[in-house]
Amino acid sequence: MEALLVSTGVVALAEIGDKTQLLALLLAARFRKPVPIVLGILAATLVNHGIAGALGAWITSVLTPEVLRWVLGLGFLGMAAWTLIPDKIDEDEDSTPATRFGVFGATLVAFFLAEMGDKTQIATVAMAAHYGAPLIVVAGTTLGMLIADVPAVFVGDRLSRKIPMKLVHGVAAVMFALLGIATLTGMGERFGF
Repeated sequence: MEALLVSTGVVALAEIGDKTQLLALLLAARFRKPVPIVLGILAATLVNHGIAGALGAWITSVLTPEVLRWVLGLGFLGMAAWTLIPDKIDEDEDSTPATRFGVFGATLVAFFLAEMGDKTQIATVAMAAHYGAPLIVVAGTTLGMLIADVPAVFVGDRLSRKIPMKLVHGVAAVMFALLGIATLTGMGERFGF
């Protein structure tokens, strides 16, 4: 249960103000068809984070527990720092080929590409390796992505202007830092998780 809750919370917080949330806002403003946009976000996230979860599971099979602890701990601390750097979306990313793929297809392709190498994808790899439960982590990170991005699709940028982005990013950074410290010190093992 912890893997699901932590992965959901961390990704939901990390996604607020992230480029994929900005992409959701752009797609909603451009197409004004929320259902295919939300379904495209869901499909792209499941595929992208599924790959990341599988990679996390593979990493646990090839690294010794001691090396894995250091890689994950330092990785979580790196994620904490990276979370504090705000994302911006490139203007070119707004030129999704909706006429060729439809709204769902354009959202699927745009979100999948935007998530490649993004902090939430890397966090999914790390949490899948940390918890040893890739399916639960992928479910949690996908849920976290939807928690952050679906309101952006329906409410638009009226919501994003009222959220204190620095505070949200700070909370997400603290969560990543605590995961890093707990992993490096072995605190999680001492408490049975």
